[in-house]
Amino acid sequence: MSVRADSAIHPPAAATPAPDNLPPRSDGVEIPDDGLIIVPVRGMVLFPGVVFPVPLRCKEAVAAAQEAVRQSKQVGVLMQREEVDEPMARDLYRVGTLGNILRYVTAPDGAHHLILQGERRFRVSDFIRERPFLIARTQPVEETQTLTSDIEAHFLSLRNQALEALGLLPNAPHDLIAAVQDAPSPSALTDLIAAYIDLTPDEKQALLETVDLKARMERLAPLLAHRTEVLRLSREIGEQTKASLDERQREVLLREQLAAIQRQLGEGEAGKAQEIADLRAAVARARMPSEVEDAALKEIRRLERTPEAAAEYGMTRTYLDWLLELPWALPEERPVDIAEARKILDTDHFGLERIKQRIIEFLAVKKLAPRGKAPILCFVGPPGVGKTSLGQSIAKAMGRKFVRISLGGVHDEAEIRGHRRTYIGALPGNIIQAIRKAGSRDCVMMLDEIDKMGSSFQGDPAAAMLEVLDPEQNATFRDHYLGVPFDLSSVVFIATANMLDSIPGPLRDRMEIISLAGYTENEKLEIARRYLVRRQLEANGLTPDQVELDDEVLRAIIHGYTREAGVRGLEREIGRVLRNVAVRIADGSDRHVTIGLDDLTTILGAPRFESEIAMRTSVPGVATGLAWTPVGGDILFIEATRSSGRGGLLLTGQLGDVMRESAQAALSLLKNRASALDIDPEAFSRTDIHVHIPAGAIPKDGPSAGVAMFMALASLFMGRTVRSDTAMTGEISLRGLVLPVGGIKEKVVAAAAAGIARVMLPARNRRDFDEIPKEIRDKLEFIWLEQAEDALAAGLDPISET
Repeated sequence: MSVRADSAIHPPAAATPAPDNLPPRSDGVEIPDDGLIIVPVRGMVLFPGVVFPVPLRCKEAVAAAQEAVRQSKQVGVLMQREEVDEPMARDLYRVGTLGNILRYVTAPDGAHHLILQGERRFRVSDFIRERPFLIARTQPVEETQTLTSDIEAHFLSLRNQALEALGLLPNAPHDLIAAVQDAPSPSALTDLIAAYIDLTPDEKQALLETVDLKARMERLAPLLAHRTEVLRLSREIGEQTKASLDERQREVLLREQLAAIQRQLGEGEAGKAQEIADLRAAVARARMPSEVEDAALKEIRRLERTPEAAAEYGMTRTYLDWLLELPWALPEERPVDIAEARKILDTDHFGLERIKQRIIEFLAVKKLAPRGKAPILCFVGPPGVGKTSLGQSIAKAMGRKFVRISLGGVHDEAEIRGHRRTYIGALPGNIIQAIRKAGSRDCVMMLDEIDKMGSSFQGDPAAAMLEVLDPEQNATFRDHYLGVPFDLSSVVFIATANMLDSIPGPLRDRMEIISLAGYTENEKLEIARRYLVRRQLEANGLTPDQVELDDEVLRAIIHGYTREAGVRGLEREIGRVLRNVAVRIADGSDRHVTIGLDDLTTILGAPRFESEIAMRTSVPGVATGLAWTPVGGDILFIEATRSSGRGGLLLTGQLGDVMRESAQAALSLLKNRASALDIDPEAFSRTDIHVHIPAGAIPKDGPSAGVAMFMALASLFMGRTVRSDTAMTGEISLRGLVLPVGGIKEKVVAAAAAGIARVMLPARNRRDFDEIPKEIRDKLEFIWLEQAEDALAAGLDPISET
């Protein structure tokens, strides 16, 4: 027999009232006088005279139970033939048990249960309704209770077998034993045993449907005998297993005693002594600094006194392994070949001339002053422009090992400094782990995504990086796990970031910032031709003889299917094209494929990007601005409109505080210059102005849209459109001055990519002109702005003579 811990033998003294949080009664559901609410259940059978919890596993069962509780009605419990989520009449057996609801329970996890007391068997005549819950007409199943000698003999035999089975259980409930002993009738005993014996649901349903008492008892007897035999065998196997375990424990105890005797006789110390000697020799070969060597020898002496079975033995042994595997000695200095370094940089990267020149200067200084304190380089730029690969090229040019640490999402100081050895499972921090992985103390270590570290209650990892990246301090960097100083001054640290704003000021001050802007269209074409196509050919198992991609196709992919600062998206699109070719080559339909412009639409779909500037700026009140984002430059449209009102200003488009203030400053400037611009000053008091920047789901902030907002508002009130081929950037003051802004290179590159022909920039940003690629400078017309009037003169379309 198996006993449910949540079942009850006797019903409670009083039924629990219905919960007050039941939903209102379903409209239109009437229970006929001859109808019975049916609760479908899965994998269980309720027997008469037994109190059982019934789980409600479908919405029909829940609805039926709640309605029965509201109306204080009995329910009929029918088992499903198959486990379906929404049982219909055809899915249920026709014989079930009428039950009284003693309690309705809603568990914390949202599950629903009924505590039911079985009353009698019934048979379904027909179903009246199936939704929202089942209602059926039923007939009671009458049971014969004539006590004959055969039935009495079966009754005594079943009771004895049930008591024997309960006696074989390790913790049989006393109330169940009492219920079996005090069963009032053979029928009640049969149903009680059938309810608690470990049978399949179908076997229990067969017992429920067996109305004749003698036949039911004869069907139950062999099932109970089988379960009793299983319990008896289970107990014997358990006793044998226990005896076997006792023997094993005795063997372990004897081995411990033998080890103790060997230690007393000195016979078990030979292996440990050899291990200690090997550790001392390894410390001598490691060429550690004197402070570190003293700490290592101290730990070896402690290990010598510690029993091998102690937990501290393994912890100390692991600590010594870390000390011995770290490269304490500085390797032989390798000369830097400047010409070879320049060749490697040119081979691995196209363009980036200023960046390459700075790296060559860095390597030249390292060559002339190997022991000097080199600056910490930090490459800042949008994703996909080659920051990480530049670090790999530097390591290759210097002939040093390269290791990379990803700092994105690191929020625990221990990730940098390590955990103290008092903690279980303690390890050194990522810096020491990377040094061990590189096996060299003068490796090139890339600190990737340094701008994406966070702080938490576990400390601030950015603060821990201050010591790592300070050439004045990192010669004595102390990891919490090691507890001894480690010299990081020979490590070449190179950090990467997408934006500087999230890097704390003290940490940013320790690094030399090198900005990498996005690539121009021609640079992307060269990169695709030299690197990306070859890489994707190898990735897709193709050779250059099997596929041909000309420059026009690559240019069409760049212009129509990607709009990014880097080239990752471009490489993905080239990969899509080559995978289409790979299918045609693999199935034998083609041996050589030439991709033309007409094939791109079939493979990649319609172009995703097109110039919409002329359409967007064809009405007054719309100006094209230039914006900087962490993934490169972009253009944005400033839209202004007005309606009758009282001079209100509404700003939408997820604008930050600085951009909102720029709009207010632009409007104040326009009001101040209204007379000079032939604008009726009274128009502002009779008009409500709405300024909107589309792409409203993207947050926007910064002062550089001031000129564009002024132009949009001036265009709106003057009734003149802004030139569709012109984009602008710059902060504006209340005196009409155009102030300088940042990100000029990224903004100008984005303007050229979007089809802009003229850009208006602050005159004080002329210092950034040389950073703009020459091909972009030759392609665009630059207008330098000193005053807001300069923007109006150059940016508005001429007044139509008609």
